[in-house]
Amino acid sequence: MKRLHFRALGALANITALAACTVGPDYHLPENAAIARPEAKAPLTSGALTVTDELPPRWWSLYDDPVLDALEEQALAANTELRSAGANLARSAAMVRATKGLHDPQVALDAEVQRARLSGESFLRFETIPMNNLGIGEANVSYQLDLFGQIRRRVEQAETEHEATEALLEAVQITVAAEVAHAYVEVCGENEAVELAQEAVETREHMLDVLKRLYAAGKIGPPEVTRAEQILAQARSQLPEHRARVRAGLYRLAYLIGKTPAGYPREVESCIALPKLDRPLPIGDGASLLARRPDVRAAERTLASAMAGIGVAEADLYPHIAIGGGGGTFGLLADVGKAMAGHWSIGSMMSWVFPTRQQHARVTLAKAGADKALADFDSAVLGALRESETALSSYREAHNRAVDLEEALENARTLDAQSKRLFGAGKTGLRDDLTSKASLIAARDAEREANDAVAQAQINLFLALGGGWTDQKASPNISEEGSELPPAAGD
Repeated sequence: MKRLHFRALGALANITALAACTVGPDYHLPENAAIARPEAKAPLTSGALTVTDELPPRWWSLYDDPVLDALEEQALAANTELRSAGANLARSAAMVRATKGLHDPQVALDAEVQRARLSGESFLRFETIPMNNLGIGEANVSYQLDLFGQIRRRVEQAETEHEATEALLEAVQITVAAEVAHAYVEVCGENEAVELAQEAVETREHMLDVLKRLYAAGKIGPPEVTRAEQILAQARSQLPEHRARVRAGLYRLAYLIGKTPAGYPREVESCIALPKLDRPLPIGDGASLLARRPDVRAAERTLASAMAGIGVAEADLYPHIAIGGGGGTFGLLADVGKAMAGHWSIGSMMSWVFPTRQQHARVTLAKAGADKALADFDSAVLGALRESETALSSYREAHNRAVDLEEALENARTLDAQSKRLFGAGKTGLRDDLTSKASLIAARDAEREANDAVAQAQINLFLALGGGWTDQKASPNISEEGSELPPAAGD
């Protein structure tokens, strides 16, 4: 009896030793992944201007705009898309806990009292057994031996999926932050556009009045008056468009901070000053970019999850083995708890569905899923680099255009001043003076539109660089070499 006992213990020890085996590939970043290329970690293109500054986590603080800061905080606290992403993160965390629970022993307790008549034939008796009061009590425990990593791979898969979900939450945070800034810039810029459009209308009305007097005096013909009326109507048509954009921006801000349209932020309603940087715009190199971008991290974690999925599929080709035991009592109610009503057992159980074409196909399916995840990861890396370089180029060219239009505005101001001096000296008429004033308003509006474009390009660049919610724990050690672009025109 002792020999059998020791043999059972030896067999159990061998089984436990096998539990260290885990099928399927262990995850490591593929050598041919796009992120491993040297050029993926190279400095980003920025012309001749370079600095070592890294992008701060909350980039909007660079503007030193309290209103924008407050809007960003409201959005990060109440935005509905962020709440949804947060709920997804909580769900994935619960899934991790549930999957880890597969490692736990399963314990079951049952108790029952019956008045019953048992079948005589079940006891090989051929008479009716009288009715009796029966008591039943059972306690069973079982534990699945993770011999081939069925559970370990599932836990690994759940954990990496959770990490991907966490990165996606950060991606939503970054996007929401950029959308708030975009809407804020739109409202401020369009309010300024409304003011300029009103000035243009007043100037054109004055011009039309002058031309009508000249026409009445017989100094000009009807076409000039008609042309002035046409230009005035076109100037007036700009006002509704700009006002509509202001309302759209306000309602967009209300949505982003989790409010109804009627709850739009009143403090933004009369804003006319664009948020501007008083310092160069910091950017990092490719390595820091890829470490910051949450979509890249999410794609990498999805790849790790797909690799774990191969192990899950391969582990299902092998037996599932569990050990356990139980005991209890079953008998007449009066005998419950007595030795003659007790029973117990201990042992192991193996369940093995021999591999079929369907199960092998699942392994092939998992491997194809990993190949797709690698392609998606490469796409995320290359896309992040492309978006950043494109945003850098767009910002640079928007800045160059703003500089040129600022020079044009200075020329228009000079021309307007000269025209006023000539008009004051009686050398030109009011018509010429109003024409130069209209040209100045047009130049101011062109410069305003250019500065709006610079501000929007800055925000797009911050978004492309993955700024807004950097996970410091997920960021590897990177070179501090970076580059910068000049601030917006007029800063």
